[in-house]
Amino acid sequence: MPSSIWPEHPNFFLQADRHAAQPNLAARASATRSRKDPDQPLQRLTLDTLGSTPENCMPVTLPWSLDCPASTPVPSPSTITSTTDNRPAHFIPSPTITLLYTLPTFAMSKTGDFEAVKKDILAVLKQPEYDDGSAGPVLVRLAWHASGTYCAQSDTGGSNGAGMRYEAEGGDPANAGLQHARVFLEPIKEKHSWITYADLWTLAGVVAIEAMGGPQIPWRAGRTDFADDSRLPPRGRLPDGAQGADHLRHIFYRMGFNDQEIVALSGAHNLGRCHSDRSGFEGPWVNSPTRFSNQYYKLLLKLKWSPKKWDGPFQYVAKAPGADDDDEQLMMLPTDYSLIQDDKFRPWVEKYAEDRDAFFNDFSKVFAKLVELGVHRDEDGIARADKMKQYKGEYKSAPQKPPVPGAPGAGKDGEANPLARQNRIAHQQINAKARL
Repeated sequence: MPSSIWPEHPNFFLQADRHAAQPNLAARASATRSRKDPDQPLQRLTLDTLGSTPENCMPVTLPWSLDCPASTPVPSPSTITSTTDNRPAHFIPSPTITLLYTLPTFAMSKTGDFEAVKKDILAVLKQPEYDDGSAGPVLVRLAWHASGTYCAQSDTGGSNGAGMRYEAEGGDPANAGLQHARVFLEPIKEKHSWITYADLWTLAGVVAIEAMGGPQIPWRAGRTDFADDSRLPPRGRLPDGAQGADHLRHIFYRMGFNDQEIVALSGAHNLGRCHSDRSGFEGPWVNSPTRFSNQYYKLLLKLKWSPKKWDGPFQYVAKAPGADDDDEQLMMLPTDYSLIQDDKFRPWVEKYAEDRDAFFNDFSKVFAKLVELGVHRDEDGIARADKMKQYKGEYKSAPQKPPVPGAPGAGKDGEANPLARQNRIAHQQINAKARL
């Protein structure tokens, strides 16, 4: 089983059903997994009695084998219920186990209360078992990729519409791993059902940046959700980290950005990390990948970057300042490294490395511009689904994603099939409650 689905979430609950030897037992189980080789089976399972079973649960199943110590009080071979932070499911105690995301529950909200939405976004940022302990970086990537499909010449793509709800866009290999971000936000969408996905995804990125120490970014509500996938942009519009400066200009000039803005937006790589099972690349860009800063530019200029010796795609690596030889290396993509090789890009890298305030100011402006791409508003601020239509825009929120993603016929080339399966599992978790 690929490690991209749920290796970050080893904590779950177990309860024996009425056919088991101890039908009223509820226990918390924690399983450990190798950080260096996350595709290996879970190594240990331990149980601690909790006493009662949480309610309102949802499942996702993984065929992970478990090596249970002989003393572990596992129920008799029958169906048992697995729950995580208030979400339940069924499995047979065998090599198959059910793991679930940490999904907090929220009180109902009032239509248009975006401040309440912001508070609930802040509440899901802390995810101790996901990546480096925060959902913030992947939420920023979701906002970025939801907006970065824009083409100024054809005026297509952009943040309006929330096209990643459809497999034609959500299944693009460039969006691999973003199903995690969408799942983190689903409880918020369930509570604030009036908000559009297009607004929720972009707002989550803005809120996450500020929460991680970044600048305040202007954000306006009013994006709509497309009713179908007929307006989705073609694949291939997002940056390819394996390319160089010419590719960056091709991608960003198409959206209407200049060289300075390209370098400023690249500073988003202060956050998060690459995953070999998603983009193919592996590792964080900076020492503190959940804190927004200008460290990305400093490390680009300061460290000695060399090609990584491995079987994966070409990337650069360097030893982090003060790190031991066996510590995780920092990484840079070829597109990152091109910023200090290009005569027009490099001066901006140097400026932002020296002047944090200048970087924060420029990043705030350019990220606000990014999440507005493709948004054409009426006088009341509501975006039209199509700017050529003569009727006013309507703030229309799409319903929650169905458990089987994708429009009929989407992804016929098979390229997105693995990601489609991951998306399906993620959305089964969100929608299973209706089937219980």
